[in-house]
Amino acid sequence: MIVFWVLAVVLLFSAVWTVAAKKPVHSLVALLLHFVALAFMYVSLMAEFIAMIQIIVYTGAILVLFVFVITLLSSGTGPFSTGPNRLPKAAVPAIVVILAGICFTVFATAHVAIVTPSASPSGSPLGVVGEAGVFGSVADFGRVLFTTYLLPFEITAFILMVAVIGVIVLAGDRTPIAGTKSRAQAVRKSMREAIWRGGEE
Repeated sequence: MIVFWVLAVVLLFSAVWTVAAKKPVHSLVALLLHFVALAFMYVSLMAEFIAMIQIIVYTGAILVLFVFVITLLSSGTGPFSTGPNRLPKAAVPAIVVILAGICFTVFATAHVAIVTPSASPSGSPLGVVGEAGVFGSVADFGRVLFTTYLLPFEITAFILMVAVIGVIVLAGDRTPIAGTKSRAQAVRKSMREAIWRGGEE
């Protein structure tokens, strides 16, 4: 229960931070924290496969897509000011977080409990981690994803595709495009006339 409440507080805090942050990079960091906390929540529910998918797909793919979106939208806005080197200050917190993660992993693997099969709310029996057909397994995840939650899954994919297309349109070249040969000839003629008038002046 202590782990659940800690993760719940972290999830709520990171969600609010993602929406309320003024800079998109800060929102990205908050979203990363939210994904990691959600993965730990899945681990506490004995759904290790879903936790790994959360890290690999969302943190490793979707979050990188958001980084590309922020990079494309920030292009052409001028160079960023170079600030002080903050990397040495981040070394100590990074080491503390890594050591805490290692200690948590060692503690969890040393005190893991073997659960006897029983009925679960999703209809799949609980069992040993890695066993086929139990709650949190690959088969259970795929069956629920492509049956019960198929429509939300497809809507999410469509929203991501629309977001990518919108970013390309916003960050694309704004120069006029000559769609036909006659239009291209007219553009070249007007450019020659402008150059000729400029030479006369």
